[in-house]
Amino acid sequence: MKRLITTLILAILTLTAGAQKIDVNEVLKACPKKAYGTDCPYQFEDVKLTKAPEGYKAFYVSHYARHGSRYYWNSQLYQVLDSLLTKAHDNQQLTADGEAFYQRFEAVKDELMTGWSELTQLGWEQHQGIARRMYEQFPEVFEKGGNVLAISSLVGRCVLSMSAFCQELVQCNPKLEIREQSSRFTLDGVVPMDGQNPVKHVYPKAHPRYELNRDQFKGNDLQLGKMVVDRVFSNTEGLGHMGRIGEDLINLYTSLPNIGHEGLMGNLVTDDEIVARWEVSNLGTYSWLFENKYYMIPILQDIMKKANAVIDGSSDHVADLRFGHDSYLGPLTLLMGINGADKDPVDPNEVKDCYQNWQTCKASNIQLIFYRGNGGQQDVIVKCLLNGKEACLPVPTDNFPYYRWADFCSYYDALIESANKQ
Repeated sequence: MKRLITTLILAILTLTAGAQKIDVNEVLKACPKKAYGTDCPYQFEDVKLTKAPEGYKAFYVSHYARHGSRYYWNSQLYQVLDSLLTKAHDNQQLTADGEAFYQRFEAVKDELMTGWSELTQLGWEQHQGIARRMYEQFPEVFEKGGNVLAISSLVGRCVLSMSAFCQELVQCNPKLEIREQSSRFTLDGVVPMDGQNPVKHVYPKAHPRYELNRDQFKGNDLQLGKMVVDRVFSNTEGLGHMGRIGEDLINLYTSLPNIGHEGLMGNLVTDDEIVARWEVSNLGTYSWLFENKYYMIPILQDIMKKANAVIDGSSDHVADLRFGHDSYLGPLTLLMGINGADKDPVDPNEVKDCYQNWQTCKASNIQLIFYRGNGGQQDVIVKCLLNGKEACLPVPTDNFPYYRWADFCSYYDALIESANKQ
């Protein structure tokens, strides 16, 4: 604990260019779809990366990604809405806009009910694009070919995301040898909480401090679910509990860009309304990601173990790739404190300043880029990219966005040691 406190003090005293506060209102104004949070499709943005210090050359990449865009994860959403809309149609309980929505929904429902949870073409293309950008930004890592290990959860959309990514890397350089693995043997490094993982872990559940002060929250919920229900149904008698249905309709709306059916709901929901209630949804996302952050320790350990093996020469990998879910990438972001996500504010109104749920969008990813200087094994630095942008870590540095690998390991070893003692 004393070691962790010392490291934290050093991190607090270190001033870095990455510690700037994000203006969420400006971000949402520029890209309203980011208010869709974890349903937001991946956004490719033009980013200028900081050049490596003189004498340093990238030699290895460690990566964790969420699967790409998919149909809704649960078939129940489509089934419930189909039954409800059909019943309301038969009973003439739909508004004119609701009836138009019903007709459009009926035209695509077979596709939706068949495709639930599966990767879409957009999801495939997202990972192709991310892979090509990685190759183009760090050609020195891949230009001579080399061995790459890619591991995935057992879920099909993650396996296909992995395949899209790896195929694109090989298209960039056929000399790359990539081993793709979706296996119970490697689950601990990508989805450690999976029930099929033969390695069982017990970590403390975490609870954000703001929950004790939830009554201080000033976010605007709009009662949007009720508003949407009123737009769809002329009356709801005999149709069941409408609170859940309102949320289902909103969930359908935010999922539509991922499956190529924007416009399916007409004006029953608008982006402006999703933006207006974003802070409410962001707070909810932060809570459910926060709870399991310590269960991401095996992923962080896998990252450090494999990187150290490359650095000491016992591994010949030029990259290690991992493909999982938002329920792992999100808590890993919090565990690692990327861009201040570990701050755990007491005031619920400050959560938006340390975490934004669009950071855990479809195909979201963390990349650690390793550079070696003239000092060889003893002179390794690393920088972190979150969704392609240089990110701040709670590790002391005087050269942001670069961190000494030794300091990285010291900080996170202490963090893991502290978590194991709780």
